Amino acid sequence: MADDEARWIARARAGEAAAFRHLVDANGAALFRVCARITGDRALAEDAVQEALLNAFRHLADFDGRSAFSTWLYRIAVNAALAQVRKRRDAEVAWPQGEGDAAPFDAADESPTPDRQAMSAEIRRHVDAELARMSPMERAAFVLRHHEGRSIEEICAALSLNVSGAKQAIFRAVRKLRAALEASGELI
Repeated sequence: MADDEARWIARARAGEAAAFRHLVDANGAALFRVCARITGDRALAEDAVQEALLNAFRHLADFDGRSAFSTWLYRIAVNAALAQVRKRRDAEVAWPQGEGDAAPFDAADESPTPDRQAMSAEIRRHVDAELARMSPMERAAFVLRHHEGRSIEEICAALSLNVSGAKQAIFRAVRKLRAALEASGELI
């Protein structure tokens, strides 16, 4: 942990609201991205992030510094996102499909041709549909690894899995996604 971060954490533990706000500002966007990808719903993601930050504030004294502060926050946020998914398990998860709704999923592309845009949109629909069908654990592991670029160790910490369990969850998710794309003709 960086000395600067350790100072902010110490100040937040001492009750300084501005210090906790600094920690939130430094990590909030990343937490929202991962929660949005896990839940597939902006409102659920916002609820998960809010719940995660409240839990982090309440349990700041429990942070022991063995992992990075961001990893500790990710674990809390992923658990909150998974809880939101479980709460709405019976309801169909509405993955963002419209241009305005898909912001957390859009990748920057310099100047795509209309054909490329159409093909990308079709692939994104297939990927989003398959992510919606995955178990919450597979979805979370896949998102953390392939969207957020987290290491296996960070995924283990965030999802409370051992290395084998994390790798298996990622492997199952990739296998399901590959099969879905092959079946749709999107993957050669």
